[in-house]
Amino acid sequence: MEARCKFWLPKKNRFCANSPLHDSPFCGNHTPRSDAQWVPCPLDPSHSVLQDNLEGHVKRCPLLKQTQSLSLQPFYQKGINAGHEDGDGVPLSNSPPGHPDNVTSEMKRNAVYGLTVPEFCSLINRIKSVHESMCGDIRDSFKVSDACDIWIKGQNDSKLPFQDKHVMQQASILGNMEEQGVLKRFDMREKSNNEGQCVDDENKNDVPAVVEFGAGRGYLTQMLADCYGIKRVFLVERKSYKLKADRSLRQKESLLLERLRIDIEDLNLHAVESLRGSPFLAVGKHLCGPATDLTLRCCLSERTIVDDVQKCPIQGLAIATCCHHICQWKHYINKKYFSNLGIKKEEFHAITWFTSWAVDADHGSDLSDVKDPGSHLPTIEKEEDGEDATPVKDIIGNMEAVERAVLGFMCKQIIDIGRLMWLKEHRLDAQLVKYVPPSISPENHLLIAKRETRL
Repeated sequence: MEARCKFWLPKKNRFCANSPLHDSPFCGNHTPRSDAQWVPCPLDPSHSVLQDNLEGHVKRCPLLKQTQSLSLQPFYQKGINAGHEDGDGVPLSNSPPGHPDNVTSEMKRNAVYGLTVPEFCSLINRIKSVHESMCGDIRDSFKVSDACDIWIKGQNDSKLPFQDKHVMQQASILGNMEEQGVLKRFDMREKSNNEGQCVDDENKNDVPAVVEFGAGRGYLTQMLADCYGIKRVFLVERKSYKLKADRSLRQKESLLLERLRIDIEDLNLHAVESLRGSPFLAVGKHLCGPATDLTLRCCLSERTIVDDVQKCPIQGLAIATCCHHICQWKHYINKKYFSNLGIKKEEFHAITWFTSWAVDADHGSDLSDVKDPGSHLPTIEKEEDGEDATPVKDIIGNMEAVERAVLGFMCKQIIDIGRLMWLKEHRLDAQLVKYVPPSISPENHLLIAKRETRL
């Protein structure tokens, strides 16, 4: 009988069925880890290796070949969209020695817990004040165009795995783009002559290319292709996924598809040969945390902001933001906005940490629409006047879920308003809307913008 791994699986009430390693009674998955030091792989921090084996591992890491191939691409430029650590334009590479590249959630939490009670209460009051003055006009805009009926009614490719809530989110993103004039319908059947032949290439210029950032499996692009007749798409995604929409997209004879496996931080979009000089739309569904800022900087870098806005290749964008708790000061697109409000880097990171509270509570009610957010924070106000101040950690622990959630939504809106203002400063006609009800997704902010037209 073939030897089996000796690791007992209590839930299955049997031993592991894998074959053991030649020098161990366990398989590779269940071999006890060595007590030696484990360090993240420098090529792919998602896995770790023994410190003693690191030198040999980096020579055969599966990501090595991909990294070497990517570095040879003309559109790869390390850290081009990373931004600067401070508002004076100091590059990240010039940060002080030992400066952490990313401020983790644990570091943000510890910094908040380290505040004194007066400092904590002062920060909460400033958040409330900024929100009251800056975030009053974020309207609901759940728009589903009839162009998306093929998906809404389930008439699309049945082999594509998806959930109804994602279909509604995608449909509303496209519906808002169409309503704002960012996206137009293009049907090849309307662009053919009597003999059924497509008309000349001039009409093709009416359809801009679409660049989907953080594309994942590419289902937003699939809906665009099925419902709006786009002709050229570029999918930007750093990870590899199964069950991608690429196979279905490539079956469309009139569609040109290019997938760029690269981190948005390192993408020089204007060096992509097949896109160079072409007008394009930028889209992204749930660009997590700093990915939104990287995308804005990628599409609207300083070298593309010319005196004549009509020469700017981007025609419009629609970006659904999310995961504000992992935003980083070094990447944030509009540091000047926070600086003008008197909010420093440490306070910005505290605000980003508070945003995680927005998804702690029941999403059946729209907590983001509470008319008087201050009325949901009585505990904090009482603590400010107490002589025997309770530690900030205990104050937070005693807050009700609805108090935490309302504060979290306020912080999300403040962060996205800064991004909205940055787009307007770059002469785009921009709006921030809630594109789906919170019952579909509490992460329901959509930045939508189009190039200004001059008479």
